[in-house]
Amino acid sequence: MSNTEVYTSLDSEPRGLSDREANLRLERYGPNEIREIKGPPLINKFLANFYHLFAVLLWVGAGLSFVAGLPELGWAIIAVIIINALFSFWQEHKAEKATEALKRLLPSYSKVLREGEVKEILATALVPGDVLILEEGDNISADARLVQAFEMRTVNATLTGESAPVRRTSAPIPGPDIALVESPNIVFAGTNVATGSGRAVAYATGDATEFGKIAGLTQQIATDLSPLQKEMVFVTRVVAVLAVGLGTLFFVLGSELAGLSMPVALLFAIGIIVANVPEGLLPTVTLSLAFGVERMVKKNALIKKLSSVETLGSTTVICTDKTGTLTQNEMTVRELWVDGKVITVGGAGYEPVGEFSADGRVLTQPQMDSWVEFFRSALLCTTSRLVAPTPDERAWRVIGDPTEAALQVVAKKAGHDIDAEFGAYPRIYLLPFESARKRMSSIHENDSRRVAHVKGSPKEILQLSTKVMLNGEAVNITSELKAQLEECIDDFARRGLRVLAIARRELALDTSSYSADSVEHDLVFLGLMAMLDPPRPEVENAVKLAHRAGIRIIMITGDYGLTAESIARKIGIIEGPATVVSGSDLDGMPGDRLRDVVTQENVIFARVASDHKMRVVEALRSRGEIVAVTGDGVNDAPALKRADIGIAMGVSGTDVAREAADMVLADDNFASIVSAIEEGRAVYDNIRRFITYIFASNIPEIVPFILFVMLGIPLPLTILQILAIDLGTDIAPALALGSEPSEPDVMDRPPRPRNKRLLDIPLITRAYLFLGPIEAAAGMAGYYFIYYQNGWRPGETLAASGEVYVLATTMVLASIVTMQIGNGFAVRTERASILKKGFLTNKFYLWGIASELVFIALIVYVPFFQLIFHTAALRYTDWLFLFLFTPTILLADETRKWIARRRRVSGRGGGHGTTGPAMRARGGHKRRAA
Repeated sequence: MSNTEVYTSLDSEPRGLSDREANLRLERYGPNEIREIKGPPLINKFLANFYHLFAVLLWVGAGLSFVAGLPELGWAIIAVIIINALFSFWQEHKAEKATEALKRLLPSYSKVLREGEVKEILATALVPGDVLILEEGDNISADARLVQAFEMRTVNATLTGESAPVRRTSAPIPGPDIALVESPNIVFAGTNVATGSGRAVAYATGDATEFGKIAGLTQQIATDLSPLQKEMVFVTRVVAVLAVGLGTLFFVLGSELAGLSMPVALLFAIGIIVANVPEGLLPTVTLSLAFGVERMVKKNALIKKLSSVETLGSTTVICTDKTGTLTQNEMTVRELWVDGKVITVGGAGYEPVGEFSADGRVLTQPQMDSWVEFFRSALLCTTSRLVAPTPDERAWRVIGDPTEAALQVVAKKAGHDIDAEFGAYPRIYLLPFESARKRMSSIHENDSRRVAHVKGSPKEILQLSTKVMLNGEAVNITSELKAQLEECIDDFARRGLRVLAIARRELALDTSSYSADSVEHDLVFLGLMAMLDPPRPEVENAVKLAHRAGIRIIMITGDYGLTAESIARKIGIIEGPATVVSGSDLDGMPGDRLRDVVTQENVIFARVASDHKMRVVEALRSRGEIVAVTGDGVNDAPALKRADIGIAMGVSGTDVAREAADMVLADDNFASIVSAIEEGRAVYDNIRRFITYIFASNIPEIVPFILFVMLGIPLPLTILQILAIDLGTDIAPALALGSEPSEPDVMDRPPRPRNKRLLDIPLITRAYLFLGPIEAAAGMAGYYFIYYQNGWRPGETLAASGEVYVLATTMVLASIVTMQIGNGFAVRTERASILKKGFLTNKFYLWGIASELVFIALIVYVPFFQLIFHTAALRYTDWLFLFLFTPTILLADETRKWIARRRRVSGRGGGHGTTGPAMRARGGHKRRAA
């Protein structure tokens, strides 16, 4: 079909649909959504909790109980397995819901023409007949027929499997022989625009699209285990081997050496196995990650998958763009070079109000009219839209590139209207901006002229220009004038201004095809636009914090080197002499040389393309660095995928960049990256906290069984009482530790090495050999205290049944609960004193303490639970005795932390850690060793 036939067949028009008609069609066709296929049934997810490794260990314990002639214990353990499955299922379901909520925070938008106005709407609101505005990096959200295409290529891998960009055209395709998916004038939902731009009329949405027809296949993709999930598998296996190994060992020791009967020896083995199984560990880790992701959302960092949280905490290098990430991305043209003069422009932001002045004198409108070609070319060589504020809005909005918006604003200040200019000089072709060319060209004509308007990098445009406009006349560029222009460009750049050059070229009216080679040469240089994009006020402190944390920051920008260096100095990324490496330098640089360059202090990569960014990322990763990379364009997608953490811009980023990234910044702010890294470190620390908390309580659960065999005393703690701790009193405090705020020194430590294990020797030593024995000692003190209070004296036989024995086991159970309160406060910090962090800063943990005290009170004082758990009511003096021990574990760990801090300081020569430029210059491996 011709374009006219396309509009007619879809009951649309070049101005697009009206809002009323679009709403009617939305009711008729439904939202532009693809029905998600159902995942595994909930029952399958629930049943999976019955056969993971920890559950298997408990099934073994239940089986041994029946073999030992203890059916009550066997049924009790089975009940615990069911309760644990219900609890785990609930936690995992809650974590999934949190992840789904994150997806809703990243809605997809489409640009459309409605009643002649460019509007940005939710992709779900697209309807057949909508006129889509397509630009480089956009995801295509509906099947549509192109009616305009400028150098447009799309990636159709979701439909054809081919990742190479395919050329698109708006020309009619004669004949029915070509397959629909091969038709070059059709664009499809689920694909994206690799280069160029165009307009298309939607003809199918939702399930009616080609992508919708195969959606069932695209949704059935298995996900790999994340590094943390793999680490938890390792932890699970270690704990399983430990539990089974200790159970078997003590079974042999009990039956062969201690002469225990088979049922008693089996009871002994069951107790050891059950005591070593941290039943609530796996779901607690998942939920802790989900909580961490939710906290990051509040800091404008949207994590797309839970596994990225731990990688963030290990980041050693951040490779960041300049514009919009370190700066505010609110361009304002402050100075011009035009007609041989430097002109100062007044006003700020996108409000089109401001004066032009030269040499301190305000210029008049007639003086401005002599530069009409300069402003016209700047205005016509844009594709963005500046939208005036509605009565409900305060500021002007930009749809598209803020740089182009700044050009439109300065042209409007000079008396030019964009609609009038485009009406008088319609665009007939567009050569879109490409990072390799560093420029774009827009070709326009009226009755008597056809002109290419060009904007781009000043040095490149100057190289392509043979003439310059002076006093209304195009004159040859002399070497002296070229040197003056280059000095002016450098002067603007040194002051942190972003510089664009504007040029034009007259074309023959009979020109039939356009390419960069045929159009962009022998240009007439019209002038320079120097724009201020001020650094974000919060970035300077974020840079200091990152440096303190041992994280290097490398600026990788397509901007001019002097501009990049000026901004980097203002915000503290570099100190002292800088090494500025350009894209042309990288082209001729061998890989081993680049690997040395990326370790240098104060290095900046400027005037680089996307393939250069990819090389820098690979060089850093080859040196063992964990690299976070920012990006916003379609060409950044490979580097975002190659990085350990790809970070896309949520405001200015393209759809393709957001899809390739692991994290999306809702505010495009560098400070949000540093906040996310801090939160990532806190999440990892929190996982270690509640692993330490849970593992520490294993020792007071194991020691009673060891003493039962070694000393022949009545069993101080029953298996059901162990389960009451692991699945009752410990759960809420452990979960609360997963929401613990970061330690004060979390960003004073170097990044965590990539190969550091979650379950390492220091953690095991602290839990099993330090905190756990203190808890066990308090528990056994409570055990003997009850006997002593009831007339027993050392050397006498302890009663193995009756009220005193039940009270003694209850005392051991209660002691573990009271000691875990002190243990929780102790593990809330690993290095810093709890006094520095504060006892009341984690409200969730205080509620966790309250819940475990309520739980133990129910077990101790309610007759129904007394029968189940074999407990008896304790007196207030018994509780006073137990709570006297609670501070001991905290004081002991505070002493350990104090000694560790003293050793750390003395090991560094009495000062604070070396986290300044000297340390950062050493490179990743040495930094981590330090």
